[in-house]
Amino acid sequence: MYEQFGISQQTIELANKAQQAVQPEFEKINKLCEYNSLKVLNAFQKYNISDIHFNSTTGYGYSDIGRDTIEKVFAEVLNAQDSLVRSQFISGTHALTVSLFAFLRPNDTFLSISGKPYDTLDEVIGIVENESSLRAHLVKYEQIDMINNDFDYDKIESRVAKNDIRLIEIQRSRGYSLRDSITLDKIEKVIKTIRKVNQNVIIMVDNCYGEMVETIEPTDIGADVIVGSLIKNLGGGIAPNGAYIAGKKELVDLAAQRLTAPGLGKEVGPTLGINKQILQGLYFAPHVVASSLKTAIFASKLLEDLGYEPNPKYNEKRSDIVQTITFHNEQKLIKFCQGIQMGSPIDSSSIPEPWDMPGYTDKVIMAAGAFTQGSSIELSCDAPIRQPYVAFMQGGLTYEYGKLGVLKAVQRLLEI
Repeated sequence: MYEQFGISQQTIELANKAQQAVQPEFEKINKLCEYNSLKVLNAFQKYNISDIHFNSTTGYGYSDIGRDTIEKVFAEVLNAQDSLVRSQFISGTHALTVSLFAFLRPNDTFLSISGKPYDTLDEVIGIVENESSLRAHLVKYEQIDMINNDFDYDKIESRVAKNDIRLIEIQRSRGYSLRDSITLDKIEKVIKTIRKVNQNVIIMVDNCYGEMVETIEPTDIGADVIVGSLIKNLGGGIAPNGAYIAGKKELVDLAAQRLTAPGLGKEVGPTLGINKQILQGLYFAPHVVASSLKTAIFASKLLEDLGYEPNPKYNEKRSDIVQTITFHNEQKLIKFCQGIQMGSPIDSSSIPEPWDMPGYTDKVIMAAGAFTQGSSIELSCDAPIRQPYVAFMQGGLTYEYGKLGVLKAVQRLLEI
């Protein structure tokens, strides 16, 4: 079967060696999966989920008990006072944008303490000029870059102590930067640093790619609000779209007023039959995230054995599902991404090429043979075409499918 799939004996032998080496890490992931499964099941039972919650609403969506209960379940799982879980969110970027415009006012200052946020926020912030940006609405932006993959605690404490910052944003995942993803122990430390000198600033964490990678979430350690996408971790590969905002009730209310309209807030928003998929996606999320982590760990070890530079290494602590591989070669980067596409269930015959994708400053190649367009909890790989030519791989609905996709990509590399 491997031969029919185009995988050589050489690749199989390399894979077997890598898989044997990562078994201790897989055992850790199994325990994490069980813990998070218990957390989800407890929330389902606490709110007595039944088939009545699968019902659909249209139009305004008044009195949708399924939607309202879903938001209670998400808040419970994320240890938040409240949550906003809606299919009306197009993406994680959209949910972040709604949050920023909900919390910030003209002449407020927005401070990112994890360096520049993900590329798709450039025009939202106004780093790249846009007449609808925060900057165009007179919101000021500052950033403090990280030092050696950690926060610049002294600089942050000094700046925040002036008490003129309205909102601090922390991006847990690396985006397209080359820094490490930020572990929750570092986030907890920086939140404590901030709270020593400023009790009022809003601390918001972009939680995309990070949910259920550890046993706790940023809301467990002092974050005021967290934001994420349902076509990433918490959608479990089943939710077809949507995102969430979770945290303090007053902040969730502000976000709801911004998403819909002042005076309407959370009371409206038809679910159009999506409730069951959102609930089922959350139910499967612990296992799917575990599969994604195993796929990343396996890929890290296999690519390291081949002489490339993975980050994190297979046995290092992780805070998200993203695995980077540095190739230092444009052709190898492109071939690897194309191999991931060839190992996908959907559009496996398509060959992705770099292109000028809206919202990005460089040409980007994206491999994503996914059931849901843009889903990065399904095995996918993308990369900006710039030095040092780093691939950003994530996802894998099951480890077995994830492994096969990685083998196809490695085979492509070996044939260069």
